Amino acid sequence: MLTPVQWWLVTAPMDLRGGMDRLLVHVRTVLGRDPFDGSAYVFRNRSGSRLKVLHADAQGIWLCARRLHEGHFIGAAPGSETCTLSPEQFAWLCAGVDWRRLSQVPPRAVRI
Repeated sequence: MLTPVQWWLVTAPMDLRGGMDRLLVHVRTVLGRDPFDGSAYVFRNRSGSRLKVLHADAQGIWLCARRLHEGHFIGAAPGSETCTLSPEQFAWLCAGVDWRRLSQVPPRAVRI
């Protein structure tokens, strides 16, 4: 089972033709993080039609892929290399829903 301690969405699009070794190197060298820290790293391609999730645990390395046949996955706003996701936000992202809008706190109702 995938049970990461933290979900990280990588904001820059990646060439997902490579495998887990290429993604592990990217996490270590570009992001400056330890890929074996128990976190899951979510990568998306330029068109946003594919995701890959990389997670290393005590038993080995998980590499999961998801592809949408229509539409695209919603990425994070540019500005930093990664952003954190809650498990619920990750579920919305995988469903192809705009997880950023669903994660916002709704505006307070005005009393009259």
